[in-house]
Amino acid sequence: MFLALAAAVLEVLPAFPSRVSSATGILMLGSSVSLWALLEARSARVERVEISLRRLPRELDGLRIVQLSDLHIGQTLGRAFLERVVARVNELAPDAVVITGDLVDGSVEDLERDVAPLSALTSKYGTFFVTGNHEYHAGAPEWCEHLGKLRVRVLRNEHVALERNGQILHLAGIDDSEAAHFDVGHRADLPRAVEGRDRSRPLILLAHQPKAVHEAVQHGVDLQLSGHTHGGQVWPFRWLLRAGQPAVDGLRKMGDTLLYVSRGTGHSGPPMRLGVPPEITELVLRASADY
Repeated sequence: MFLALAAAVLEVLPAFPSRVSSATGILMLGSSVSLWALLEARSARVERVEISLRRLPRELDGLRIVQLSDLHIGQTLGRAFLERVVARVNELAPDAVVITGDLVDGSVEDLERDVAPLSALTSKYGTFFVTGNHEYHAGAPEWCEHLGKLRVRVLRNEHVALERNGQILHLAGIDDSEAAHFDVGHRADLPRAVEGRDRSRPLILLAHQPKAVHEAVQHGVDLQLSGHTHGGQVWPFRWLLRAGQPAVDGLRKMGDTLLYVSRGTGHSGPPMRLGVPPEITELVLRASADY
């Protein structure tokens, strides 16, 4: 693929003196781009994003949530990579850590040792997880059970209350939208996830796929955190994802709901990223001035 890209680039540059030199140029440029993509895939950077929520009380201003997404621990990313990610997260000293799906590409039996570093994550309120579509190819029920042993709270169509200074923020999570295709008793159920909550309190939803935001708007979600897209992972492909998702990366507003889509912390398929660096997202919540 990168050789084809190199050929296209060189096509618009001044002509080379011979076919040999042109072929050499394509090979050199393609190899350089491939090396860049290999290195970029393993260098997750901290992306700090401040988000103002209209219902967030001043007592919760500055609350920090670190989001990990799409780590895809498995064939190309293992324990050493996750140890580096966990160390970086702990340096940020977040109030809470959330993992928005596609954590693994393999069974508990095969990857138990590789995911063990998750137990070392530290934050005031703990670590929360929702399933992604890849968990349903890897034994989602078994993973949901195992993550509990690593001090990771799995939110399956439910919500919890995070309290500080007498004020509460609701954090909800739903199963991935593809869960219903598998005979494991899982399915996305947002009405159930928000049932019984105090509607005067701010609500953050963890949903692996950005398209869940269409329903989130109807249920008064203030902020949805998602992944799934990898931001396209390799630059040209991001445009193809726009057909199936309302956003590919970054912060968007849908009605009264804000949507943040992570580019992902790992990668899937070829161990490469091009122009779409992986991220560890530090979300800083701000109270709206008119609260």
